[in-house]
Amino acid sequence: MLHPSPIKRRKCKQIFVGDVPVGGDAPIAVQSMTNTETCDVDATVAQVNAIAHAGADIVRVSVPSMDAAAAFGKIRQQVSVPLVADIHFDYKIALEVAKHGVDCLRINPGNIGREDRIRSVVECARDKNIPIRIGVNAGSLEKDLQRKYGEPTPAALVESAFRHIDILDRLNFDNFKVSLKASEVFMAVAAYRLIADQIDKPLHLGITEAGGLRSGTVKSSVGLGMLLMDGIGDTIRISLAADPVEEVKVGFDILKSLKLRSRGINFIACPSCSRQNFDVISTMNELEQRLEDVIEPMDVAIIGCYVNGPGEAKEAEVGLTGASPSNLVYVDGKPDHKLQNADLLDGLESSIRAKLAARKAADNDLIASSGG
Repeated sequence: MLHPSPIKRRKCKQIFVGDVPVGGDAPIAVQSMTNTETCDVDATVAQVNAIAHAGADIVRVSVPSMDAAAAFGKIRQQVSVPLVADIHFDYKIALEVAKHGVDCLRINPGNIGREDRIRSVVECARDKNIPIRIGVNAGSLEKDLQRKYGEPTPAALVESAFRHIDILDRLNFDNFKVSLKASEVFMAVAAYRLIADQIDKPLHLGITEAGGLRSGTVKSSVGLGMLLMDGIGDTIRISLAADPVEEVKVGFDILKSLKLRSRGINFIACPSCSRQNFDVISTMNELEQRLEDVIEPMDVAIIGCYVNGPGEAKEAEVGLTGASPSNLVYVDGKPDHKLQNADLLDGLESSIRAKLAARKAADNDLIASSGG
């Protein structure tokens, strides 16, 4: 049974990255970044599409050169998901990708150089309604701030961010979002909490360079979980040394666990023990693979025994309780039918897809009866 999240989101202004709203009362957007060579257009298009297929709302592409900017234009023509161009220092690249339909510029105004260069980028962004992401990172903190604070600190990250914010404010440009990333969880969390009370712009969350798939997932879940519980965060990127598709999956799983987004099946599964009457682990692994295509939200409980099984199954739309000699399947909280171990996977998949189909049919009937 799906319940609303008790989290009260921080109020902030809303911007649009392409057609995706970020901030305000919009759902928290999930994004990732390509790791292909941008000039390899075919490979980058394929990865952008894979990331989008996994559910990403926004995809970022690194554009380090004018050749990459030209390739970005070709990529933009072949994909439909909003694209952010990741640019550092060279204002000419920002102006070039703006010609090619970029949906957001990740470029720090203070790093561009002369006033005329900053103004040209900001005026171009204003003219084309392109938002800017100010992205502060503990690993690239300005040298004078490192000297002032001795090392990267939450206060140093916030001061760095305000240097860029002040430039945009001076130029009367308010179409921007901000990120303050660090690989150290406490630093990142403290920095976001500090700035959340000082600005009303959307915040892009991330624990940068979090690590490999397992360790990075844990670190990101802890850090982003603390911030999201505070209502802080309007878009997230999980930074993993892994396939970018995995970043999207982890991002949705974090939001799903906090009931902030609902995409795909929310599995409730026991860790398995000697009471189990079927192989819970292999059943779960196989079910997750079989049902990766499902994007509709649904609670499914897979419990190996009859101690906790009935209670969990009654709260799910489809639930399985292990028993001997037959396992009991619940649908909408009520006992529905029994399955032998040999038939578990096919039977569960069939029940889940049947429930989804019935829900869709009911929704269509409701729309038809209301004249929609």
